[in-house]
Amino acid sequence: MPTFTAPDGTTLAYHVVGEGEPLVCLPGGPMRASAYLGDLGALARHRRLYLLDPRGTGDSAVPADPATYRCDRQVGDVEALRAHLGLDRVDLLAHSAAGDLALLHAAAHPHRVRTLTLVTARARALGVDFTLEHRREAAALRGAEPWFEEAYEAFERIWAGSVADADWDAAAPFFYGRWDATARAHAAAEVGQTNEEAADLYASAGAFQPVAARAAVAPPTGRVLLLAGELDGGPLPRVAAGVAELIPGARLVVQPGAGHFPWLDDPRFFTETVVAFLDQER
Repeated sequence: MPTFTAPDGTTLAYHVVGEGEPLVCLPGGPMRASAYLGDLGALARHRRLYLLDPRGTGDSAVPADPATYRCDRQVGDVEALRAHLGLDRVDLLAHSAAGDLALLHAAAHPHRVRTLTLVTARARALGVDFTLEHRREAAALRGAEPWFEEAYEAFERIWAGSVADADWDAAAPFFYGRWDATARAHAAAEVGQTNEEAADLYASAGAFQPVAARAAVAPPTGRVLLLAGELDGGPLPRVAAGVAELIPGARLVVQPGAGHFPWLDDPRFFTETVVAFLDQER
């Protein structure tokens, strides 16, 4: 298992899957180990994936200072991995909450980013996020599903403040385009892969300075793809479109029938979309 040292001395691990040009992958959660990304729907057949385990997750060490779990304080981890891999400019893929980290890295090191692929990604770093009403809007699209009634009741309890595992388990189908055996196994692994203490600190006060970040990403420094799921509420496709408008030249693709993990819902569509973007103007 390869490792490198973060600027604060924490030993961080990453996993290498596949062949081809390097693609550094940041998992979401927040603060979920990279194992849930798998081979990203066979994207590893086209790219060598470098899957980072964020500090305190997976095979990475727990930092001495828990305050370093805050998103902006992990930018140095991403830059240290780029340098460790010997990449002058990096192709970076970020999922979900890691969208914030990738955007902050791009803002801090614009000339080190060749491409940025944001998969169903949050953009609190730019002052944009999903809301409860966005979640409800997406949930309403699933009304014909056999699991809908139980899942929606759990969903409402969660947004009313419930932290019961049973409610989170019952609401899990909303995150997937197809609630099949693959999705069930994927969802069941989440708790064991997530550092809850770190997740609570990830977006803590001071993590994001949207005005400064928007200004930093405004000059075109690298190509950007936003891939949204048609059925996802975090973000809705129209919210992702708003994020794309903040980044000059960014391209938005909405994957039909996809939830929050689009490489599981339609691996072929996901892989072909990402590969076509990465191969453009190489």
